[in-house]
Amino acid sequence: MERSRWSRRLLSGGNEPDPRFTLANERTFLAWIRTSLALLAGGVAVEAFAGEIFILEIRKVLSISLLLLAMFISSTACIRWLTIERAIRHQGPLPFPLLIPILSIGGTLVTLILIAYIVLRS
Repeated sequence: MERSRWSRRLLSGGNEPDPRFTLANERTFLAWIRTSLALLAGGVAVEAFAGEIFILEIRKVLSISLLLLAMFISSTACIRWLTIERAIRHQGPLPFPLLIPILSIGGTLVTLILIAYIVLRS
């Protein structure tokens, strides 16, 4: 079976990998998408249901931070899936996971904002 012109262009040649590697890459992509959806739901929940817990400014900062992290993860997950798929096809090294340190730093910043608010509130 022949690949479409669009998929040949995106995958940029190489050899067909073992399907297990491609499916594992796809499962990792879907895990990143689930993480993105959880952060998206968290951002919406903070804005919708935390009115009595946080003042407006803190609620906006937390909500927007979670939504931006969700947007970043969902957009980067696709790019990461594609670069890993290309690396597998060309038997090259896997790319550095830029998504992981940025997600860790973003999660840490949101947590620090929450801790600071809780400490200052009491």
